[in-house]
Amino acid sequence: MIFPDPVKGRAVWTAAELAADGNWIHTLSQSECAEVFEATKIVMAQGLDPEGFGPSDFLLPGLASVLDGLAQELHEGRGCILIRGLPVDDYSETGLQAAYWGIAAHFGEAISQNSKGQRLAAVTDHGNDISRGNTRGYTTRAALYPHSDMCQMTGLLCIQPAVEGGESQVVSSLSIYNHIRTTKPEHLETLFRGFHHDLRGEGPRATVDEVTDHRIPVFSKCEGWLSCGFNPKICISGEAKRGTPISAEEIAALEYVSEVAAWPELSHEATLQAGDIQIVNNHTVLHSRSAFTDAEDPAKRRKLFRLWLNPHLQRSLERDFADRYNTGPNGGVAVGDAAEYVF
Repeated sequence: MIFPDPVKGRAVWTAAELAADGNWIHTLSQSECAEVFEATKIVMAQGLDPEGFGPSDFLLPGLASVLDGLAQELHEGRGCILIRGLPVDDYSETGLQAAYWGIAAHFGEAISQNSKGQRLAAVTDHGNDISRGNTRGYTTRAALYPHSDMCQMTGLLCIQPAVEGGESQVVSSLSIYNHIRTTKPEHLETLFRGFHHDLRGEGPRATVDEVTDHRIPVFSKCEGWLSCGFNPKICISGEAKRGTPISAEEIAALEYVSEVAAWPELSHEATLQAGDIQIVNNHTVLHSRSAFTDAEDPAKRRKLFRLWLNPHLQRSLERDFADRYNTGPNGGVAVGDAAEYVF
């Protein structure tokens, strides 16, 4: 196989370069916060479903151009953005959901992210055991290692940070590709071939043993766009459920991606505070989270709202790479009752 040349541009970065670049971070001004609050009041007064309206219903005349620039940053820039300073204490929970949904609607359309069909889901500890193969990590307090969600973009709004831990890390998967191409190119054939993914009871056949009908590459190139989709846990368990355990060579390739992703010179860490919105382009950025300790008071436990988004600004994707749930390219999680975790 002939593998793509090293990637160039703003999507390739180190931790130091990201830390020194302010273009991917925007702190909301007082007037912008007021604009979001007023738009939220309008959609709620109209009786619109907090998860059922679009950007034309949530007008942000002053902030819209800023969001357009951040959307470009996600599409062809750093691949991650941070919007700071949404005053979460000014909203009811329903109002906060509507405000977050309204801001996110300017970036893309939300899709189902679990077998309940939730498009807006709470990221909090439900007491699930991460060591169980069919558990989704966002419902636990465990450390989540570098991965990409199986969608185009992931958005997180922090409502309440943890008492301790829960730091967020991001790393350029295109920087990882460049390092692998230079240092361990023997792994590229495995990574471009990919793996059948474990759907963990959340595919359209609603059985806990369902895996993707096709291999999903870790790296894929289409019409000039190099994209990444990486979650080693579901690669390994997916092949095991098919009865085709992956080889030592395939394990080595996955482990090397994880190793490079954790290098301090590449991985940028930050603690999301209440009112922070982080959005990542899953095709160019891997994200992770450290383990955390919660408060005893249920009202003070770590909580975020998560969205999976199909962005308005689309990159070209190979069909098999884009179909992660047997629901078609860029389809969300199918609704069913086979999932084996609490959410």
